[in-house]
Amino acid sequence: MPIDFYGNFRFYVEIDGFAQAVFTEMDGLQVETGVMEYEEGGSNGYVHRLPGRTKVGTLTLKRGVTKSNEFFKWCNEIMDGTVSARNISVVMYDGAGEEMTRWSFANAYPIKWTGPQFAAGGKSAAVESIELAHDGLVPD
Repeated sequence: MPIDFYGNFRFYVEIDGFAQAVFTEMDGLQVETGVMEYEEGGSNGYVHRLPGRTKVGTLTLKRGVTKSNEFFKWCNEIMDGTVSARNISVVMYDGAGEEMTRWSFANAYPIKWTGPQFAAGGKSAAVESIELAHDGLVPD
């Protein structure tokens, strides 16, 4: 029986429950648990390795530039001292349009906004990105 791998060709990002289907790329979906080493006195043959703190990566969302300036405005709120955290979900769909899996992140807020790169002879689309910190993955 062949293994059916999931393609990553179709995903949507929901912000506070509303689908934002204009994103073209997402990066930073990761969870990492550190390892603490404990050397026990009198036992020189090994070192205990115990799970340490778990940390999550920051999410980076990219999209083509539109007339909306909502990402930059969201970043400006942070610069003005107002943290406007939002709940984010990344939803992956199969070829038939059925939801396959969902990753949800609590209390996300922008920590970096990057505007498009311009070149006079360039022929690529103008892309902006926003990097978000969050409180971690929320089980569905």
